[in-house]
Amino acid sequence: MNIKIINKSNHGLPHYETIASAGMDLRANISESIILKPLERTIVKTGLFIELPIGTEAQVRPRSGLAAKKGITVLNAPGTVDADYRGEIGVILVNLSSEDFVIENGERIAQLVIAKHERAEWQEVQELSETSRGKGGFGSTGVK
Repeated sequence: MNIKIINKSNHGLPHYETIASAGMDLRANISESIILKPLERTIVKTGLFIELPIGTEAQVRPRSGLAAKKGITVLNAPGTVDADYRGEIGVILVNLSSEDFVIENGERIAQLVIAKHERAEWQEVQELSETSRGKGGFGSTGVK
């Protein structure tokens, strides 16, 4: 799939790190470091603008290493970039740790996954088909 991209950052284009990678790393494109204090959130710009084909979205997801080691995650994970959005991709980061986190220019802050999606048309009915699960949710299937 070809996707049009404008790169106004001073970094290379996002790319897949391995042949089987689902996501491409997004880098911070900032003029000065950002100190993200515990429980603070901020939007970090990437300098990237994309034009997705209709029927696709770009999902902005956390990087597992940042989340596990530093407590840094994407607040609205996954964030969605719609096919008709033409603005700069920004990443809403939140610091869930108890220590300050410094975001540097060029730092890999999130990953971008391109995904196809369906558009639904509602069919209003009076009842739904029965299943063995029924109305069970929010842990109803147990933890083990």
